[in-house]
Amino acid sequence: MKDLHSHILYGIDDGSKSIDESIALLKKLEESGITDLMLTPHYIENSKYNINNNDKETIFQKLKAKAKKEKINIRLYLGNEVYITSNFIKLLKQEEIKTLNGSKYLLLEFPMSQIYNNTLEIINELVRRGYVPVLAHPERYKEFQKHPDVVDEYLRSGVLLQGNFTSLFGKYGKEAEKTLKYFIKNKWITFLGSDVHHDVKFNEKKLRRKLLKITKNKEYIEDLLNKNFNKVIENKDLGILR
Repeated sequence: MKDLHSHILYGIDDGSKSIDESIALLKKLEESGITDLMLTPHYIENSKYNINNNDKETIFQKLKAKAKKEKINIRLYLGNEVYITSNFIKLLKQEEIKTLNGSKYLLLEFPMSQIYNNTLEIINELVRRGYVPVLAHPERYKEFQKHPDVVDEYLRSGVLLQGNFTSLFGKYGKEAEKTLKYFIKNKWITFLGSDVHHDVKFNEKKLRRKLLKITKNKEYIEDLLNKNFNKVIENKDLGILR
């Protein structure tokens, strides 16, 4: 399985605090069946979570070297989870934020309790510029929990959805679990990720059984867990029609 969302790049957000913690988490992920991992530290403009690409890259290379020394067989890639801002394009040009593995795919996050009035305008600007917005954990946003079909407006604008597979096992409450199941049934989710910060509780076989019960579609499950991740890494189109 391949994981699009994690906070294992140490010392720069609310995830791993040290290289030793990162290595311990990587070992647990490898034991759980993860073969490829996107490191997506938070970037929140005008906050303490605002390390630029050059500094992220330095930490990333140190972690990769340490993982290799520890014989951890997980391929690591670098990106960001960026809190929504009207300055996306400026931050990209200034190399403050990073797309997923340098591709056209950008992982972004909404506020949990509300959606800004200009959100679609911001998304449309990204799409016009050739980027593909990937919305992190849509099942956790209160607006989508109350009105899940509202997400269709974002899908039609070009947004892809990345669900947290831990939501399927109740980590974020019953509403998040219910909402993610609904999105998966409708094939609105394109990627799954752990969103791991400090702990790893994961069983790939159990997850696959859960997904098969929800969707009954093995090909779609393989897309969620492997194939769509590969296309991001290769910067290829996903071919998803809306």
